[in-house]
Amino acid sequence: MLRPIAIAVALTVAVPALGQNARRGRPPADTGRTTRDSGAAHRDTSRAAGPSDSLRISAIANRPPVVTHHTMQLAGQPLHYTATTGMLPVRDDNSGAAMGYIFYVAYTKDGESDPAKRPITFVFNGGPGSSTVWLHMGAFGPRRVKLLPDGAAPAPPYSLEDNPYTLLNQTDLVFLDPVGTGYSRPAKPNLGTKFWGLDQDISTVGEFIRLYLTNAERWASPKYLAGESYGTTRAAGLSGWLADNGIALNGVVLISTILNFGNSEQSRANDIGYVNFLPSYTAIAWYHKKLPADLQSQSIEQVTKQAETWARTDYAAALALGNALSGDARTKAVNDMARYTGLSTRFIDDNDLRVPLGRFDAELLRDQRETVGRLDGRFTSYAIDNGGERGSFDPGEAGIRNSFTPVFNDYVRRELNYKDDAVYWILGGGINGRWQFPEGRFADVTPALERAFAKNPHMKLFVAMGYYDTATPYFAVEYMLDHLSISPAARANIETGHFTAGHMVYIDDASMKSFRKDLTGFLEGADAGGEAGSRK
Repeated sequence: MLRPIAIAVALTVAVPALGQNARRGRPPADTGRTTRDSGAAHRDTSRAAGPSDSLRISAIANRPPVVTHHTMQLAGQPLHYTATTGMLPVRDDNSGAAMGYIFYVAYTKDGESDPAKRPITFVFNGGPGSSTVWLHMGAFGPRRVKLLPDGAAPAPPYSLEDNPYTLLNQTDLVFLDPVGTGYSRPAKPNLGTKFWGLDQDISTVGEFIRLYLTNAERWASPKYLAGESYGTTRAAGLSGWLADNGIALNGVVLISTILNFGNSEQSRANDIGYVNFLPSYTAIAWYHKKLPADLQSQSIEQVTKQAETWARTDYAAALALGNALSGDARTKAVNDMARYTGLSTRFIDDNDLRVPLGRFDAELLRDQRETVGRLDGRFTSYAIDNGGERGSFDPGEAGIRNSFTPVFNDYVRRELNYKDDAVYWILGGGINGRWQFPEGRFADVTPALERAFAKNPHMKLFVAMGYYDTATPYFAVEYMLDHLSISPAARANIETGHFTAGHMVYIDDASMKSFRKDLTGFLEGADAGGEAGSRK
């Protein structure tokens, strides 16, 4: 995104800037679960403020982690597990002094005696600047925020429930918050720049993984990464960094992916961005019944397939002509784009066939005085300024932020017994746009992923995409996958899943059910070293 707003992803759910710079209730009692606590709770009554934060954070980080024991119900059976909540330092290579501290919650399934056979997965969201609350409390953790079946938030107050789709029955889980998110902090305020950049972030999270594997004695375990949004940028970068440092991965899960930012940048100097957004415009227009009757009567898979073909052929060719596109050829291109987007021919012509995302979101349902969501095009909100060029906020982000924030703050204190009154930076507050992308070029971590496949041809990759996601449009993800420089054997180890959801595919119950089924087979195949194959 081009301004420092919520990326959810940011889900990260904040999602990364699509360009050179970042612009970007108490739960009810569950009679079917028990909690057994051990260890003293972390407690700190001083709030983080200025330079004194360095003293406060170091004191907290040097305390032992809090260990609690729990039971959840999964498929009608009890699953006993241990939660470990704490911080690990990131140290300077030369002095050994801690430069910052990373907060984490680790879940390990009880009764597993051989770590060499028990997989471990490191999970994070993105932003940059997002905590990992979304994948933790929405997708893979043992407990999740209770939402409506389509992922919309119910009326407050909000509550928790056992997560029927948790990965904990297949893999232990470590949810970590990079420095500047969640409770994670630099040791001193002026050390933030050591963490807040493309390369800095990859190396510090890589060091966290190394240190966790060492302290928990999990070097022999099968190892996975799972990231969402900018977390996919981090995961792909880490796959190469870890391979360079002797840590081979069994698999990587990417959710709502952005690895090459140029593939999604919409500008007159980068027509591929408009091409890659077009099928998502079609999907969202189809969902809101704005397409012609013959397209509207088809399935989402059928209608987007037609849009993909038109986007990569006639639409791309029309944009490539620039001002040379005129007369009947221009009229046809305008009419075809209106057919696939639900927008008027006048609006498309006025925008020179290049409709930026913000204008699409504001225009599609303007006649109903509604704005379409960026993170999830299914969600809409009342247009406060119905004549505006873009909506005043993202309807897809508003509901999940308001529900996840109070639930996590209650959960970490009451169930995990980790008590700290510092602000848990959900989304963007700890970094405030101070992120260093490479100068003069689009951020691109595909070389790191290619290097990881070259060094470890057994690694598996699962890529999950939502049809209604315009934070990381799915056609741009497919474009990236088609242009990876990897061997045929490595390409056979890539599996994809397309879901009728938005950026956070897991908040839609039907999509998450399908996603979890895919991940069951993916994890089993990666552990066994078998081929995953591609599915759509």
